[in-house]
Amino acid sequence: MSVSPWVLLMAPGIVVCLATIFGFFGRFSWFMDLFSHFRVQYFLVLIFLGLSFLVTRHKRTAVVFIAFACINLAIVLPIYFSGRSAACETGPALRAMLLNVNVRFGDPERVKQAIREADPDILVLEEISPQWVRDLRWLANSHPYSCFQPRADSFGIGLFSKFPLTEDEIVYIGDIKVPSIVATVDIGREKIRVIATHPLPPTSAAYSRWRNDQFERLPDYVRSSLPTIFLGDLNVTPWNYHFKRLLRRTGLINSSQGYGIQPTWPENIPLLLIPLDYCLHSPDIFVVSKTIGTDVGSDHYPVIVDFTIKTKQSSVQ
Repeated sequence: MSVSPWVLLMAPGIVVCLATIFGFFGRFSWFMDLFSHFRVQYFLVLIFLGLSFLVTRHKRTAVVFIAFACINLAIVLPIYFSGRSAACETGPALRAMLLNVNVRFGDPERVKQAIREADPDILVLEEISPQWVRDLRWLANSHPYSCFQPRADSFGIGLFSKFPLTEDEIVYIGDIKVPSIVATVDIGREKIRVIATHPLPPTSAAYSRWRNDQFERLPDYVRSSLPTIFLGDLNVTPWNYHFKRLLRRTGLINSSQGYGIQPTWPENIPLLLIPLDYCLHSPDIFVVSKTIGTDVGSDHYPVIVDFTIKTKQSSVQ
């Protein structure tokens, strides 16, 4: 008994349509939450299948698949629009860089080259181990001010700065004991608040609960009268319910807004690339540019953000 090739094509389309629906229920189930992260992939698969069925006159199936493709497109598309207005600057742009170096497979020489080429003023490194700290000793020359907590697992973290840290603290946000950093950086003309964190990946119900618990408690650390930069591999995508709730509760802005998706993980599986690494910022910070760095031997790409501090006058407008 032969099976029509169109039936074989219909099966993955139905699966992706179901995945599209499941992604809307992530707030209720950690498993369904996983389906919220691959909206771009859903769109590409469904638009291809929909157009394929359309040209072969399977119109009903084509309409269904194209409609579901449009649902995913509508979710993803807003990140390409910024809504930013021109901002008055208080001085030259500063540069922040975030890099998950990968505790097991990272390449210290490629990381070193990437950092030197980007030359950030503020650098956050994640998954640093005691060995990584030894490999990064050269950073003391260019970034003499630092606060870090290395670990043998995937949750070591470090903040390195060209400017003095007037305050810095290792904090543990939520019930799971993974370190985050809260610091005040004196950039000369004023001070800014820098928060660096790395929640657990949602690979199980328990891990997902701990990640979401950290998101719930983060607003207490974000509240500040200072301009704030928030950097981290958050293990979540921009269209995820818990991420959008974090933005609502903190008032922070995703620096990707207006720059598009810019996926960062997994570097070694291009078809599954999604944005997990973030620079969020308070409204009194203006993002001049946001780019993704080159392959450094990690499973994550670096995030590089140039920003300025808005004047009081421009912040009111």
